[in-house]
Amino acid sequence: MVDLLAEVLAVAGVRGTVAASVHAGEPWGLELDRVPGAAFHAITAGTAWLRLPGRREVRLMPGDVVLLPTGVEHALSSERDGALEPFDHAAAERALAADGVLHVGAQPSRTRILCASYRHDPAVATPLLTLLPEVMHIAAGTGGNALDDTLRLLGSELTHQELAAATVLDRLVDVVLIHLLRSWIKNEPVGPSVSWLRALGDPVVAAALVALHSDPARPWTIDSLADEVAVSRATLARRFPALVGATPSAYLTRWRMDLAARRLRDTDDPIELVARSVGYTSEYAFSRAFSRARDQPPGRYRIRSRSAGGVTHAGPSRT
Repeated sequence: MVDLLAEVLAVAGVRGTVAASVHAGEPWGLELDRVPGAAFHAITAGTAWLRLPGRREVRLMPGDVVLLPTGVEHALSSERDGALEPFDHAAAERALAADGVLHVGAQPSRTRILCASYRHDPAVATPLLTLLPEVMHIAAGTGGNALDDTLRLLGSELTHQELAAATVLDRLVDVVLIHLLRSWIKNEPVGPSVSWLRALGDPVVAAALVALHSDPARPWTIDSLADEVAVSRATLARRFPALVGATPSAYLTRWRMDLAARRLRDTDDPIELVARSVGYTSEYAFSRAFSRARDQPPGRYRIRSRSAGGVTHAGPSRT
C-alpha cells in the first residue's frame, strides 16, 4: 500500500537545512525574516519567547519544538517585549562551518536553540505544509520518544562536527519533520479547518487518497472511487472535500499535474507519454489541463523550468 506521507514528501521534494545552533545569553533578541519554506526551532536548553505579528507571544520551554509551516516572519527573545536585532545569516553560515554555534547576547549563554528551515520543489502545487496552522507548538514530552531522540542526535551532531556532519544534520532535520507531522496527525483536535494531513486520520478519506495515489492514471470517478473504498457515493462526496479542501476530482487533477510537471522538467519524455502516464489519452486534453494548472503549455513549462532551476535533465524515463 502507498505510504501517502512518504510519497508526497518525496514528490514535493521537501528538504531540511540546519541554519544554526544558537547559544544565547540574556538579554538577547533575534528578528527572523520570512523564509520561502517552513521555519523550525527546538529549545534544547533555557527558555525563549516566540513573537509573531498580530499574535500573542508564546513562552517556549526546554524540549519545546516550534514549526512555522509558511515561514512567516517572527522573533525569538529572552524578554517578552525585549529589543531585537536582525538574524545574521552570514554569521550563522560561518558558525556552521566552524563549530556549529552562533553566539548572541551576553555571556554566559543559558539558552540553546536549534534553528532550521524546510524548502520544497517549486514544481509541486499539492499542499503539504501550507494547510497546517501558522504556528505548530509541540510542548516538551508530547511529541513522542522518537522526536526527543532525534533532537538529541541533532544536538550531539552539532556539538561534535564529525565527517559529513552537514549531510547528517540535514537528514536528521528531515526526520524531525516526519515526527512532527506524525504527532500533529495523531494529536490535533477535531476542528472545522481542512488539511490534507488531517485527512490521513480519517479511514474513509485516507483509503480514497491511497487509491488515487496508487493509480493516478486510472479514469477515476466519484462512483468508482466510492466503490473502491466501500462507502456510498454521498458519504465520499461529503467527507472528502470536508477534510481535504477539494473534491476527489480536483485533488486528483492537481496531483496529476504535479507528477507531470516533475516529469516534464526532469526527463526528455515526449509530451504524449507524459500525458498517458497521468491518465490523459489525448495530448490536447492534457495540454489544456496543464495550461490551466500552470498558466503555460507543457512545452514552454519544460523549457522555463529547466532554465529557472538550472536542471540537468536525465533523458527519457524507463516508463
